[in-house]
Amino acid sequence: MKVLGLDEAGRGSVVGPLVIAGVLIEESDSKKFKKMEIKDSKLLTKNARENLFPQIKKISLNYKIINVDSKEIDQRFSVNTNLNQLEAIKFSEIINELKPDIAIIDCPTKNTERFGNYMKKFIENDCELKCENFADKNHLEVGAASILAKVTRDREIKKIEKNIGEEIGTGYPSDPITLKFVEKTLENKDWLNKYIRKTWLTFQRIKGEKEQKTISEF
Repeated sequence: MKVLGLDEAGRGSVVGPLVIAGVLIEESDSKKFKKMEIKDSKLLTKNARENLFPQIKKISLNYKIINVDSKEIDQRFSVNTNLNQLEAIKFSEIINELKPDIAIIDCPTKNTERFGNYMKKFIENDCELKCENFADKNHLEVGAASILAKVTRDREIKKIEKNIGEEIGTGYPSDPITLKFVEKTLENKDWLNKYIRKTWLTFQRIKGEKEQKTISEF
């Protein structure tokens, strides 16, 4: 029995990609993940996640990581695809490629049934779906996927910092370093178009405050 765990990282970020990951294993191999002390990525240190990253890939039958950049997220919103729907589409793409018998999804919404039904519109192969809240805590396969997603996203953020020579923090609205970077992008269209989710309320607020300040100064 082939089991696929699916999770994401970067859902609430205003900077950088949303990363979707899937980890496919034989059901009998879950004991190997247990020995490795696989957990939800949020419960692990950065070093622990980095150490587990190559081990997960080695043990897995297969895995898939998808980076959804800020531009694609904004484009999806422009055609009325919300974030839940976008995740469902990307999860389905991984299912279609890896062809599991069972797919367990860390569901981003409380209405797990509705989310699962939406996913079924895009799934091409015969697969049992289990959409659950907190699946990353309750299923080792999903915990493993959360680690691949989190490590990949952290690396992408560091890559952006290296490319532009600026510190951007975690990319989340709760980070003051991130908010300062978002404000800087208002003066740099290249950064703005490549890295910022312009449809996010955080960006809209910062942009509005900047415009209001400019008007008052004038």
